[in-house]
Amino acid sequence: MTSGHQQHQQHAHGHAHGAGGEDGALAELLDLDAEVLADYLSEVTGWVAGHAGPRMSGRILDLGCGTGAGTFALLRRAEGAQVVAVDGSGAMLERLREKAHRLGAGERVRTVQADLDEAWPDFGAVDVVWTSAFMHHLADPDRALGELFGMLRPGGLLAVVEMDGFPRFLPEDLGPGLGRPGLEERCHAALADRNAERMPHLGDDWGVRLSGAGFVVQEERPFKVELGSPVPDVAKRYAQASLSRLGGRVAEQMSSEDQAVLEAILDTERPESLLRREDLCVRASRIAWAARRP
Repeated sequence: MTSGHQQHQQHAHGHAHGAGGEDGALAELLDLDAEVLADYLSEVTGWVAGHAGPRMSGRILDLGCGTGAGTFALLRRAEGAQVVAVDGSGAMLERLREKAHRLGAGERVRTVQADLDEAWPDFGAVDVVWTSAFMHHLADPDRALGELFGMLRPGGLLAVVEMDGFPRFLPEDLGPGLGRPGLEERCHAALADRNAERMPHLGDDWGVRLSGAGFVVQEERPFKVELGSPVPDVAKRYAQASLSRLGGRVAEQMSSEDQAVLEAILDTERPESLLRREDLCVRASRIAWAARRP
């Protein structure tokens, strides 16, 4: 399975990529996600560093790295760290390498393109594994956890972060002339129905899976993101990109009325454009597991 981060979204976050423009659009979304959720990234990687201790300065494996939000947040946590960044998309990895070069971190990052539903490359022994909004994309996550157990040095840390629902941006009632209340929730309900078959491991209890693979779970922790209105312009662009992607995925399940309303608020030239709204917010949640190899 090809992948890319995160976050985020329908991403994320899933991470399935098409060719050309699809990769580019998802890469832009992941970069916006990283910028808007920068405080969350700092908080969660700080939490990981606290569990990892001195091992944070060793070799880190970032699975499903996307454009590198986690990679660079982790590098900022330990000066001596080296990251092996893995993704199924060559375009994502090229973008990550360009960022590493701009940030002067090129010598600290090695990229590997791999389909982790197939044979795993030999990444070598690592001290910390970080994987965000990725594990649920795998056809056989238990096999993947077995691979990770084998490559982690004894005492090494595996940090699994998964989405506890996709981000929300809109008020319940969009206002006069913009359809029935609850547009965003109806879109997400349609996406959940779609994902139930395509991503059966979305929403799994990863603590149970980690224990079953031989890891010792040290902590399970929720992380919440709440940006109230008015949000900065970058958050509006993030909402625009996220809702556009969401709408594209559930268009066949939407009513004609909902399609028309979503089209109207996504049209940047129209007065109804969400980029002009002052009542947008960003609400997101993640769950993270810190697990150690005995």
